[in-house]
Amino acid sequence: MTIEHARAHTLPKPWGVEDLRPWSNAGHEGNAIGEIWFERPDKVAKNPSLLLKLLFTNQPLSIQVHPDDAFAQSMGQPSGKTEAWYVLRAAPEAKVALGLTQRLTPEQLRKAIDTGSISDLVLWRAVFPGDTILVPAGTIHAIGAGLVIAEIQQRSDITYRLFDQGRQRELHIERAIAVADSRAAEFQILPSRLTDQRSLLVTSAHFVLERLDLAPNFAGHMEVDRETWLLVLSGSARAGPFDVATGDTIFAQSDRVEIHAGNEGMVGLVAYTGVEPVPHLLQCFGQQGSMDARQSELAQLATRLTRAKATATNGRLRTIQ
Repeated sequence: MTIEHARAHTLPKPWGVEDLRPWSNAGHEGNAIGEIWFERPDKVAKNPSLLLKLLFTNQPLSIQVHPDDAFAQSMGQPSGKTEAWYVLRAAPEAKVALGLTQRLTPEQLRKAIDTGSISDLVLWRAVFPGDTILVPAGTIHAIGAGLVIAEIQQRSDITYRLFDQGRQRELHIERAIAVADSRAAEFQILPSRLTDQRSLLVTSAHFVLERLDLAPNFAGHMEVDRETWLLVLSGSARAGPFDVATGDTIFAQSDRVEIHAGNEGMVGLVAYTGVEPVPHLLQCFGQQGSMDARQSELAQLATRLTRAKATATNGRLRTIQ
C-alpha cells in the first residue's frame, strides 16, 4: 500500500527554458531546463513501470523514434517506449511532428536520413492546450518549440535520432530504420467523457491516461489497485495525506486515496497501467440512490468504455476535448 508525494527531478537541456512557472519554482542555476521527471521520493524504491514528465521547449527537438518491447528486449533492455503527450501550453503556431507525409521504403528512409530531407517528410501539425497525442513505439516524431507538454511513457530512455536540428549529435540510422514505422500518419478526434469528473484521453497496450475535473470542494476517493500517477494541472486538493497544487504529483499503488478539492476545484491528469479505463477509479463521498440507480450508472459507464475502445485504433491518436 503506497501513497507518496513524488519528487521532481529537473534535467538541463539545450532546448529548454529558464522559467518553469507555474509548474515548478525550482532554481535552474543559469541552465535551461528541458524536462522534469517525477520520481518516487525514496531513491532506492523500486522503479515504477511508467514515467511521468514535463517537457519545456524553446527550440525544436530532434526527429526520433523509439523501439517496441520486442526490439528493446532483443537489445537487452526491459521495455520499449510508447508515450502520450498532453499539451499544457502552446505558443502561437506551435507544432509537433507525428509520422510521415508519405510511405517510405527502408531504402528511401535511409536516403532521407542521409541527406537530411527527413525534416521535410515528417508531418507537422499545429497543437493547442488540451490536445492529446498518442505516440506508439515505432512512430517517427518530434516536438517543436514553444510548448509545455505532460508526457506519460513506458519507463525507457531508448531514443534513436534521425535528424538533430543542427546540434550535431550522433544519429542512429541503422536502428532507427529497423524500428521505424514509415507509414503516413493518421489523426483521429476521439472525445470520450466517462463521467462528470472523468474524461478518457488515451488507451494503449501499456497505460491509460485520463483527465479529472473536480468541482470546488469535491470530496471523494480513488480506488487505486495498480500503479497510478496524479498530476495537478490547476487548482488544489488534499490527496491522501498531502496538500497538492499546480505541478504537484502523487504516486499511489494498491491503496485508497481520499481526495478533497479546494475552493477552486482541481483539474488533473491521471495515468495508470492497464489497457482500458478502470470503472471504479473515482467515487464521490455521500453518493445517494438505490442499488438499481447505481447499477444503471455503472452500466452506462461500461457502455461508454466499450464505445471508446471500439473507436480507438492502434494508429496515431489526437484527442480534443
